[in-house]
Amino acid sequence: MDNFIIEGGRELKGTVTVSGSKNSALPIMCAAILADGPCTFHNIPDLVDIGTMVEVLSVLGIKVQKTRPGTLVMDPTGICSYEAPYDLVKSMRASVLVLGPLLAKFKRAKVSLPGGCAIGVRPVDLHLKALAKMGADIELSHGYIVASTDGLKGARIIFENTTVGGTENIMMAAALAEGTTIIEGAAREPEIPDLAKALNRMGARIEGAGTGTITIEGVKTLTGCEHTVIPDRIETGTLMVAAPITGSRLTIAGVRTDHNIAVAEKLSEMGIVITEKAPDIIEVNGQVDLKPMELSTAPFPGFPTDMQAQIMALSCVAGGASSITENIFENRFMHVPELMRMGANLEEKGRTVIVRGIERFQGASVMATDLRASACLVLAALNAKGTTEIRRIYHLDRGYEALDEKLAALGARVQRTKGGL
Repeated sequence: MDNFIIEGGRELKGTVTVSGSKNSALPIMCAAILADGPCTFHNIPDLVDIGTMVEVLSVLGIKVQKTRPGTLVMDPTGICSYEAPYDLVKSMRASVLVLGPLLAKFKRAKVSLPGGCAIGVRPVDLHLKALAKMGADIELSHGYIVASTDGLKGARIIFENTTVGGTENIMMAAALAEGTTIIEGAAREPEIPDLAKALNRMGARIEGAGTGTITIEGVKTLTGCEHTVIPDRIETGTLMVAAPITGSRLTIAGVRTDHNIAVAEKLSEMGIVITEKAPDIIEVNGQVDLKPMELSTAPFPGFPTDMQAQIMALSCVAGGASSITENIFENRFMHVPELMRMGANLEEKGRTVIVRGIERFQGASVMATDLRASACLVLAALNAKGTTEIRRIYHLDRGYEALDEKLAALGARVQRTKGGL
């Protein structure tokens, strides 16, 4: 299992380019199930989770070809199986996104209950209730979701709790359903309109994606398409934090500034200067005295839960006391004890962590517990005095494309090593 050895205290310099969005690429890859011909997707990041999804779709019978870096051609005409097995689904929750497309296209599906990061309960019951309302018969049997239908029909779906995956699953299912589906309480994250854009290029009729109400008028067939995935807003935010936590000035290219407004506002509140150099290029001046701040995570357009750990690392080296409240997942403070091993002054109070600023982190041996906690520890290590060993960085490789190489190109001293647990 790979580890990182990071020598902290080095200023970063230069330009770094953001990779494509993992959270957008995964559902868009699943959407290929719905097509009657090949789909070509660009800006697909080279990640462990992407590789897992390729395996899942290949098991179904989809032919996946990487024609050049970042481009996948997916041919669904050979689909011959409707089962996503446990051995693959257990490692990645997004695998459940094959459920809606399989039901819509082939009227049956058998999908293992999903796994992924252990950051709290993320049930799929909202997906299942919505699909049942559209005419699916669903049962849970021996750890699998077993679903069938005589034909999905449009329905009015109301999500009382925001669910990104549920919104995506129903959008894909409704694209081939008979009649019109209206999703109320739909997730508004940027990945939703990106999926809608890809589906509409296949011939779907989707309106309102990116708002709280999405309308899908079902069609009989969908064609292949070509689509470019949006930049990864969480990688963008992580790199934005890398500048001030190392006292650096960085240029970040390939961004969508409208996807990172909440993060930019919070960093500006801390004194960081962010300048838009071009529509897809920003400069982050982190050579400032950092101020404390207060934040609460919320669904988009609020502050993203996927950036909570990273900004906590930054607030640890800001002056005064900060307050960070996690409202999305109940078990997303597992990075707190690891940051404390590096000298952070943190106090948990239920869903809130009180952060009292220190001058600098201290190098230590720490353990990555989930994807975003891994990024948090990398950021802390870049700031730290001395050397930090971060173990089990396979979590990081699930969601960040070659982050060690990108940081090294900016001047960081990051070494990937082989090690045990």
